[in-house]
Amino acid sequence: MRSGIFHYRRITVGGAILCLLLGACIVSLHWTWQSPRSRFYYDGQRADMALRAPQGQAAWLWFGTSKLGQSLLGQCLVGGVISLAIGLAAAAISVVLGVGVGLVAGYRGGWIDSLLMRIVDVLYALPYILLVILFKLALEHPLGRLLRSTVAANLVVLFLSIGLVSWLDMARVIRGQVLSLRTLPFVEAARAAGAPGNRIFLRHLLPNLVGPITVYATLMVPQAILQESVLSFLGIGIQKPLPTWGSLASDGLIALSPVASCWWLLVFPCTLLGVTLLALNFVGDGLRDAFDPKREGAKI
Repeated sequence: MRSGIFHYRRITVGGAILCLLLGACIVSLHWTWQSPRSRFYYDGQRADMALRAPQGQAAWLWFGTSKLGQSLLGQCLVGGVISLAIGLAAAAISVVLGVGVGLVAGYRGGWIDSLLMRIVDVLYALPYILLVILFKLALEHPLGRLLRSTVAANLVVLFLSIGLVSWLDMARVIRGQVLSLRTLPFVEAARAAGAPGNRIFLRHLLPNLVGPITVYATLMVPQAILQESVLSFLGIGIQKPLPTWGSLASDGLIALSPVASCWWLLVFPCTLLGVTLLALNFVGDGLRDAFDPKREGAKI
């Protein structure tokens, strides 16, 4: 990669959008999360302000209010922090598991490779939603007792569930990369020079996988956020009163009716979710081009 990654416009644009959204969500936590008396507080219920359409005279009404009178802007900001945190944590778990399994399977080969790939095939055959429900049933109550908080347990179980079922593609990609790398001359030379397996593994194979790992990790974050949104939309994700973009979109869809269409409850969470996913995909596509030697110099 001869030029810097920020020479790629997609990385610059996607990164700027992500920094803007994440910065707004984090900076506003003092008002949206820590100050119950603030009008932006995510669970500040006001019956007299229920289902108010977006208004420009007050900042907390820019996105309108929910059916309980909560500021939708405050809920979207808190929901952004939770959705992005779950996406990043789940992607990190997926990368660690996928890279570990792919490296071992590709480098060791033989029966170890066959065993690990058959496990991957079996997990592929199981329904995704079923696996998530099983993980929630198995882990939520023990973690709730350990952490002494059902909210924290719900968050931990959700990103663990998403991460533990999202590493399969990463494992196959890394295995394929290792199978092609271990036959190259520099690996054969290191083996002929008597280098131990661990040194070949860490000094020669792993550094050459940084590009694919970075790209797929970036692309896994939007996938994890989307999965969290789908689970929250189905009612098996983050439990109320904590908001996420998926749960807010679910509430907005329920509120739609021919009599009184509260369009803002659906439009704003879905717009924020869509913009974030688009920015993450921009960054992932840009990193893929930046780390691809065949496309060197193509700054698009």
